[in-house]
Amino acid sequence: MIEEILSYLILGLIQGLTEFLPVSSSGHLTLCSELLGIKSDDITFKVLVHFATALSTIIVFREDIMNLISSFFKRDNSSNSARNYIGLLALSAIPAAFVGFTMKGQIEALDNPQFVGYMLIVTALILAVSQKLNASQEKGVNGSRSILIGLAQALAVLPGISRSGSTIGTALLLGVSREEAARFSFLMAMPVIIGATLLETKELLEVGATTSGPLMGYVVGVIAAFVSGLIACKLMIRLVKDTNLLWFAVYCAVVGLIAIII
Repeated sequence: MIEEILSYLILGLIQGLTEFLPVSSSGHLTLCSELLGIKSDDITFKVLVHFATALSTIIVFREDIMNLISSFFKRDNSSNSARNYIGLLALSAIPAAFVGFTMKGQIEALDNPQFVGYMLIVTALILAVSQKLNASQEKGVNGSRSILIGLAQALAVLPGISRSGSTIGTALLLGVSREEAARFSFLMAMPVIIGATLLETKELLEVGATTSGPLMGYVVGVIAAFVSGLIACKLMIRLVKDTNLLWFAVYCAVVGLIAIII
């Protein structure tokens, strides 16, 4: 019992940390579930930890969210700016939403350690290229850039492709400033994470609210996902501003190779 609860604690920590760090949360959950001997298709646990990480994003960006909402209803220049930014966020979510709704079954069929290993290597390449070839980093996000960043987010539906790594990396390659790349990446993730949670909730309701793990394990895992998500989100914002992300590329490449070989 204690060992099982500890396993869910580890999975919760991994979900929260890797949801925001550029190393792929889905890939790490698959690999760690395999190592810990926990079913990776536990829908109840997926719903709960996705909700926890979505909540941590909302808390970290609460001021940005409230400013966007309050400015949206004003009748001045800030209203136009807020509406435009919300429109860009909505536009960026379309590719991932389309892939998630139309290809969910095919993507889930790819969820195995070896495929995750190959995709982690792809993530490493994305991060490495974005750090070596990034543009002037003085631009904001416009319509065309939001679509391209959204396509990168759609690619991250594949297990092993990092969502934050692909979106931030693409933004940097398009010349978006580091601070705005991180801000836009995390704000655009909110509807996708919430959408994934709703899809999993729908699936949970269809199959019935059965649980394959202990209730205390779920509680511990959710708390761990929320707290580690808060820490990782704040940490990643600082890292994008001040640090070269090449070390994460090295990490993804090493873990990917280990997953493929073992």
